[in-house]
Amino acid sequence: MNRTARPAPLALADGLVALAFAAAYVALLLATAGDLGYARDEGFYFFAADRYASWFKLLLEAPRAALAPEVIDAAWSVNHEHPGLIKSLFALSNLLLQQRLGLFAEEGTSYRFPAMVLSGAGVALVYLWGAQARDRIAGACAAVLFAMLPRYFYHAHLACFDAPIVTVWALCAYCYWRALQGGGLLWPVLTGVAFGLALDTKHNSWFLPIVCVAHAIAVALRERIVAPRSAAEGASGAAVDGAPPASSAPRPPLLPRPSHRALAALAAMATLGPLVFFALWPWIWHDTLPRLREYASFHLNHEYYNMEFLGRNHWTPPMPRAYAPVMTAATVPLVTLVLFVAGLCAGARERLPYPLACAAARLAPASRRPALVAARALAARLRPPADDPGGTALLWFLSIAAVYGAWLSPRTPIFGGTKHWMTAYPFMTLFAGAAFSAAVRRARIGLRALSSDRRGPGGLARRAGLARRAGLVGRAGLARAARGPLLPALLGAAVVAAPIAETLHAHPWALSSYTPLVGGAPGAATLGLNRTFWGYTTGAVVAYLNAHVPPRGTVYIHDTAGPAWDMLQRDGRLRKDIRGVGTLAGADFALYHHEKHMLGQAYQAWVAFGTTAPEHIAGLDGVPVILVYRNPAR
Repeated sequence: MNRTARPAPLALADGLVALAFAAAYVALLLATAGDLGYARDEGFYFFAADRYASWFKLLLEAPRAALAPEVIDAAWSVNHEHPGLIKSLFALSNLLLQQRLGLFAEEGTSYRFPAMVLSGAGVALVYLWGAQARDRIAGACAAVLFAMLPRYFYHAHLACFDAPIVTVWALCAYCYWRALQGGGLLWPVLTGVAFGLALDTKHNSWFLPIVCVAHAIAVALRERIVAPRSAAEGASGAAVDGAPPASSAPRPPLLPRPSHRALAALAAMATLGPLVFFALWPWIWHDTLPRLREYASFHLNHEYYNMEFLGRNHWTPPMPRAYAPVMTAATVPLVTLVLFVAGLCAGARERLPYPLACAAARLAPASRRPALVAARALAARLRPPADDPGGTALLWFLSIAAVYGAWLSPRTPIFGGTKHWMTAYPFMTLFAGAAFSAAVRRARIGLRALSSDRRGPGGLARRAGLARRAGLVGRAGLARAARGPLLPALLGAAVVAAPIAETLHAHPWALSSYTPLVGGAPGAATLGLNRTFWGYTTGAVVAYLNAHVPPRGTVYIHDTAGPAWDMLQRDGRLRKDIRGVGTLAGADFALYHHEKHMLGQAYQAWVAFGTTAPEHIAGLDGVPVILVYRNPAR
């Protein structure tokens, strides 16, 4: 048994701040959803959700009939290559919030609303984890940086699984982390339940056991290396072989080792997780093993779609191993990346040397007493400033490494772009928040030094003068700035200004957005990075179509899915008399969503319409993303 302290209970203020973050983010998503077209996959999920909704109605009216295998299959076989939890939420939201209560002005928003709520919950979770593991400044900075990732902000709007799995993935990791801190069986049980929810959200959840098992092994190894050393130092509070004596302060009560608590959480994941997964997905209630094999095979042997990267179209292996890191650098705001790297390096510098020094002390031969004394003294000096039985920084790092590790294989498909590794983003921003909090602490120390001697020698006097000219007049003013909220507020505003501006500027073209590091959208187009996919940018040209398409006119909808086109009309955003068609022949207008592998569609429109000049172009920062051609003969 080792001695560790339980974490402080969650303060009510932190819960209220987290709730405010979630509510504000959901409100922002709702306010910005009206001009965002529907992605191709959303169209498929609308159809699936409607089928599930019919089954839910039958379940209430005639439960025995609804539970018949043939009835379950009729509803749940639709889109069974993905689990049913999130689509069930889409269905229930449309049934209850829209059809019964009429809460939304557009029907499509009712399907999107559950993913928006889960996205807001993800922002709140990042704040809570950062505040508990570091401090409130770290949590708040991490939450804003996470919310203001342009690509994540786009996905957070959609009736898809990519933003929900980010939240549920992080929730499972958080519950596992809390289980290591103590608290009896509650957090291991919640870990198992959260893992089941993740399994029933998306196959990204398969990486969670890798992360948790690797972390549990690391925690156990750390105990074998560090705990014996700590026990030796603490015996009778005296110095051991020349090492500084341990504190004589009263010891907290003995608690189970973190490795034992990790095993409890892993056991819950292995037992409760599959049970929750099974209970929430009716399609696997019978013929379970064959259907699970089919589900796993679909994703392990997924077909390859086209994706442009650095001017080349990739649609079969080998895929470029540089894709994930390059696209992360090109799409995540630079200040977020810099703070992430700083936080990661600080975590490694603070946590790694101590167990390494302890290992050296244990391995030092007893016959060489000077070396043994030096190694133990070094271990004592390198002890981390605070106990961290949960190995927080290591868990965050493993959560990032496991996700990005998939892209080391040249067979990993890249067709989904950044959405496939978004589960790493909460942990990247948590590192970034920790780095920002450390910067604030250092700034406060500097201001205290200035307040203690504002007429100090040399550089100190010059810095004091700069502070006075900035409005921090006198020692009292400097002292107040060092203690109060003004300093973190000013520094925080400077840090988050660029991510907020980039995210809001990119909307509703987020899949076309790139950071200034690559020259923005124009620079990315020059480099040959993908401009768009999923056909969602049709939403950006509905005003043009409503104004120019003749009554009962036809539009070749290109990459837009039929159900996504229909939803624009159900919403009232697109005139109901405009007919979407799947061929260019006889169409009055034609849409072209620019992707490198779809250039042939543009050529076909030129031939069919007898013109190479589009009637309307829409895009981001002068980069054409969607083009509308008009048939002169019509």
